[in-house]
Amino acid sequence: IRVDFFVPQDKADPSKITNTARIEGALQSIRYCLESGAKVVVLCSHLGRPDGMRKPECSLAPVAAALEKLLARPVSFIGDCVGPEAEAACADPPQGSVLLLENLRYHVEEEGK
Repeated sequence: IRVDFFVPQDKADPSKITNTARIEGALQSIRYCLESGAKVVVLCSHLGRPDGMRKPECSLAPVAAALEKLLARPVSFIGDCVGPEAEAACADPPQGSVLLLENLRYHVEEEGK
């Protein structure tokens, strides 16, 4: 599911999310999928404009932690959105898994330039 997790972050500490409204907005859809028997819910989003480069301040890792708290169930953060790591994570996860892939815009193809 492509979600909008472009959340506001603390300027001094980007690992702190200052408003979770966009994460909360996705909860109903995520829960619907899980309650309907989805084996796995794979989430992808972008955060910021990292210009196709890995910038720690644009990582979705803090979003995964916030989502886990709001969803009240484990969320596995996957360190990339393509390639072997993402493929392995999505290949055969346990029933009811929630995965959040790393920032799509770490890949220049997602920048739309």
